[in-house]
Amino acid sequence: MDYYSSCNRYFVIVFVTTLCFLALSVQCRPFDQYSEFRVLSQISASPSPAPEGSDSFSPSSRENSSAAVFSVMSYGAVGDGVSDDTQAFKTAWDNACQSDESAVILVPKHYTFMIQSAIFTGPCKNGLVFQIEGSMMPPDGPNSWPKNFSKRQWLVFYRINGMTMQGGGLIDGRGQKWWDLPCKPHKVKNGTIPPGPCDSPVALRFFWSSKLIVKGLKIKNSPQFHFRFDSCHDVHIDSLYVKSPSGSPNTDGIHIENSNDVQIYNSVISNGDDCVSIGAGSYNVDIRNITCGPSHGISIGSLGIKNSRACVSNITVRDSVIKHSDNGVRIKTWQGGYGSVSKITFDNIHMDTVRNPIMIDQYYCSNKACLNQSSAVYVNDISYTNIKGTYDVRSPAMHLACSDAVPCTNLTLYDVELLPSLGQRILDPFCWNAYGDIKAVTVPPVSCLMEGFPQALLSSDVDQC
Repeated sequence: MDYYSSCNRYFVIVFVTTLCFLALSVQCRPFDQYSEFRVLSQISASPSPAPEGSDSFSPSSRENSSAAVFSVMSYGAVGDGVSDDTQAFKTAWDNACQSDESAVILVPKHYTFMIQSAIFTGPCKNGLVFQIEGSMMPPDGPNSWPKNFSKRQWLVFYRINGMTMQGGGLIDGRGQKWWDLPCKPHKVKNGTIPPGPCDSPVALRFFWSSKLIVKGLKIKNSPQFHFRFDSCHDVHIDSLYVKSPSGSPNTDGIHIENSNDVQIYNSVISNGDDCVSIGAGSYNVDIRNITCGPSHGISIGSLGIKNSRACVSNITVRDSVIKHSDNGVRIKTWQGGYGSVSKITFDNIHMDTVRNPIMIDQYYCSNKACLNQSSAVYVNDISYTNIKGTYDVRSPAMHLACSDAVPCTNLTLYDVELLPSLGQRILDPFCWNAYGDIKAVTVPPVSCLMEGFPQALLSSDVDQC
């Protein structure tokens, strides 16, 4: 009995020790903070060390803690910044998109993923989270771009209904070699564009999609637009950090086209073109708490190019700062277009050394070879309230250049105070065929703004969309 008792005691000690060891090993396993998720994979996990978890990605912060995680590392991604990881991303997307439960596509920290031009297509079965914690980048310049791939876009998300793209990672567009193409605007000499291809890719494009949330991302140096939303609705953009050099051409931070019910909040943008640009077919866009500049400001347009119809309405820009930029809040249209821009509100915007803080330009022309035309996009019901700060003295504080044939109407200025950033000379505002109302004394005075409503429009057939 003593022998068997000793054996039993020995067995119990070994068994308990083994259980403790197993418990410790489970606690110490990689991706511990993702332990509430079930990781799905069709391919064995990469032998690379598992990345550390991001504070921004925690199961407790997800509404559905049973969401499945599809890490691109589990589908063969290498993440060394050189290997082509495109197929791993596409496979992870395809599996997540067809998941019967909510899914997270994970781009892990401490890795850099090189991805070719790709289209991620929906609709998906359930809502997706595209969690970017590592770095993502395209091939380095036009000579590295596959010949049979489009050079107009890098990552496209098509027909997505319900996706959140977020994370603490970085999207690097590697734009320098694209900006250096001889056909780019800043390279053109004497108004002559050299021959040769000039297409450059938009970094991230969302097309025919809805219920989108894009938040917390850092993106830099896109070859062209950083974000573009085409034919989308119900879009919430928040807490983005967008950066490219002030001389980088056509690098709009966020471009909206044919989209509605869009919110752009709490973001910092500095680039070589518009911080935010709003194209034709857009309405119900709310822009709030943007720090913009150096840049070309926040723009509606350009609209009406090549005699096209453009309709834009219900746009609000408020509680924002524009600094060291070529323009402040701007509406720009081409001659020969038609349609209308209406119900636009610019409210509580601080200007810091901005050239053209308030601008309407119905003679916009990017190549200085445009012909005078009689038709124009109708600009009506534009409100400027509490616009204050300083302007670059190379241009007047206000430039309201409206069409000869289709004047601007119902322009309202209230509590506008713009002073020169250098010196004490205050330049007179410029107005041409602009009608509206001044609700309070402005600095500088806008004596050139005409009162009432132009008789020519009462008898004309203006397209008001």
